[in-house]
Amino acid sequence: MNLILILIGAMLVNNFVLNKFMGICPFLGVSKKTETAFGMGMAVTFVITVASLVTYFVRQLLVRFGLEYLQTIAFILVIAVLVQVVELALRKMSYSLYQALGVYLPLITTNCAVLGATILNVDNGYNLIESVVSGFGGALGFTLAIVLFSGIREKMALSDLPEWMKGFPGALIAAGLMSVAFSGFAGLI
Repeated sequence: MNLILILIGAMLVNNFVLNKFMGICPFLGVSKKTETAFGMGMAVTFVITVASLVTYFVRQLLVRFGLEYLQTIAFILVIAVLVQVVELALRKMSYSLYQALGVYLPLITTNCAVLGATILNVDNGYNLIESVVSGFGGALGFTLAIVLFSGIREKMALSDLPEWMKGFPGALIAAGLMSVAFSGFAGLI
């Protein structure tokens, strides 16, 4: 039951993008088309989930040698390696998605949602399984938010909006309204 609460909490209640406001750059930059947004969401899901797993062991190793102060640097190195793996895999398996993600794919390394997930696992005192479930739930929440937002942006692009609301201003208003809507999940857990 605790794992389900962690999963739902990370996905909906403490959504990285819409509650903690982490990972906004790819959220706004890659959300014009649903296919691209879904591809970014899957890449981030892989990186956050595997990073949650690997950084748990890295943290244990750092604690054993009294090097806790190197935690953030070590976590960033783990994330950078994972992003390179994703980049190479996408280049080989789905070159069109690789091109569509463009500069945002290597920027997953500096996506604060990815680093935030690993640090939140440590701050919450999660064990290995809880860390992976929390990371996976947070990543699914990121994917849910970016895919929903891309659907809204696609509809807005086809709508007859006032001139001042076209493009980025309308996207920011929609993102704010999504954030308010997701705040309704706060009482869920």
